[in-house]
Amino acid sequence: MIVFKIFRHKLRSVLTIIGFAIAMLAFGILRTLIGAWYLGVESSQADRLIVRNKISLIYSLPISYRNRIQQVVGVNGIAYGVWYGGIYKDKKNFFAQFAISGLDYLDLYPEFVISEEERKNFLRDRNAAIAGETLVKRFGWKIGDIIPLQGTIYPGNIELVLAGIYHGARKNVDQTAFFLRWDFLNEAIKKSFPDRADKVGWYLVRVKDPQASAQVAQDIDALFANSLAETLTETEKAFQMGFVAMTGAIIAAVQIISIVVVLIILMVLANTMAMTARERSSEYAVFKTLGFRPWFLFMLISGESIAIATIGGFIGALLTYPGGKLFQHQLESFLPVFEVTWNTIGLMLIASFTVGIAAALIPAIRVSRTGISEGLRHLG
Repeated sequence: MIVFKIFRHKLRSVLTIIGFAIAMLAFGILRTLIGAWYLGVESSQADRLIVRNKISLIYSLPISYRNRIQQVVGVNGIAYGVWYGGIYKDKKNFFAQFAISGLDYLDLYPEFVISEEERKNFLRDRNAAIAGETLVKRFGWKIGDIIPLQGTIYPGNIELVLAGIYHGARKNVDQTAFFLRWDFLNEAIKKSFPDRADKVGWYLVRVKDPQASAQVAQDIDALFANSLAETLTETEKAFQMGFVAMTGAIIAAVQIISIVVVLIILMVLANTMAMTARERSSEYAVFKTLGFRPWFLFMLISGESIAIATIGGFIGALLTYPGGKLFQHQLESFLPVFEVTWNTIGLMLIASFTVGIAAALIPAIRVSRTGISEGLRHLG
């Protein structure tokens, strides 16, 4: 009965459902975008600390700090890295590039899965590199390929050999990173810019007990207090949140837009239901004459509204998967992981159901207050 009434005016109903589906698609992509923005925070591990220069991340730390940090009580592993930031063929080919201490760095990230043979290749060749599976597919690389990079932060060109390809242990693991060896980069720096050699961007520290992370961080910072390069040690989650905070205005804007999308489709559906209720005033008056109570009319109107919203929301949810893939493809360099989760789908369906109920409220109240004689006189 409800389905029949939905399609009494087929064109209007179909256009409303299509509009609702498009709005829900936009809502789903925006909510997924927010989740992707917080990916680094959510994937952070409680037992990992980041040690960086207290002034700013752009300032380096001496390599000599490594041994002193390693001796701090509670430290169970340490590695270091620096942002390289080279250009691969064209500036548009942006991807994250890190010069790291070696396999010890990757060992602190068990979510990066690399074969034993490829690990040995990375150790054997000083100009070896490891890339994520998504990055490899993007450029069509294969093991043994020569990858030229033009330096920006560190001027000069280098050529690296792809020795390994890592993949994520989970779906939400970033597979677009590129790792080269710090010792290889450091040797090149010594020849051209000796004053910038033997320095790292940050230290990655693993603690034995995550509950003691705060104390370990304090102990590390105390070691270098009043030195020329004081440190700031924080949990990986806090470190990632620092980057997210820099783009807080963008995230807030995306959240507002997602809410506005829902409000717009609410008004569209409410207008549709108001038109429908007006056209059927005489029918509802007949229902009242036959003894049907106002709550029945409310259920009738809201049922139709919920049906339209649910159908549109369901179609929008289905379109979110291919739509998300297309959206990520356009922003692949900045969105390494763009996964539409079941939580997002659930939120879309809940929002659709809520909008369906809200859109029916005003028409239903108006119908319940319209007298029988007035309703029968109405020409829809």
